[in-house]
Amino acid sequence: MAIVEGALCIAMAYALSFVKFKIWPEGGSIDIVMVPLFIYAWRRGVGWGVAAGLIFGTIKCFFAGGFAWGWQSILLDYSIAYAAVGLGGLTRNMKYGLPIGAVVGSVCRFIIHFISGVTIYKILEPETFAGTTYSNPVLYSIVYNGSYMVVNMILAVIVCFLLIKPLEKLPSAK
Repeated sequence: MAIVEGALCIAMAYALSFVKFKIWPEGGSIDIVMVPLFIYAWRRGVGWGVAAGLIFGTIKCFFAGGFAWGWQSILLDYSIAYAAVGLGGLTRNMKYGLPIGAVVGSVCRFIIHFISGVTIYKILEPETFAGTTYSNPVLYSIVYNGSYMVVNMILAVIVCFLLIKPLEKLPSAK
């Protein structure tokens, strides 16, 4: 039953990946694709959540318009980043574990995107800003990835909070 539930959550996340507000040409959009993955991780635990995130991230890269600079970018920005979303399952036994898990998973995903930005996407960093020459891949990655991840986290927390009561009516997965 866990595999079927995981497949449904991955399919929901995939469908939601087409409903987005794209804010950067190279990637980074505002959406709620993480919500089904948070729900699955909250219901089934970290292992299942990480696996579902890994599968979803890989599918998203290849079939939902992913943007990558080589295999390293595919791994970091899609497969590993969405696998990190599954770490939201660490809070499954806490009161308000679903929205708290949304914060945990979002922060973990941001960390992976941040690493990718500092190591891979620094090549896209502008060399001048407001007439000043600079080079700071750390700041660039924080601003770039934070610009969409903070909004995604807030949206996910709100949606997850609103879904707590309805989801409690489902049969227990624990």
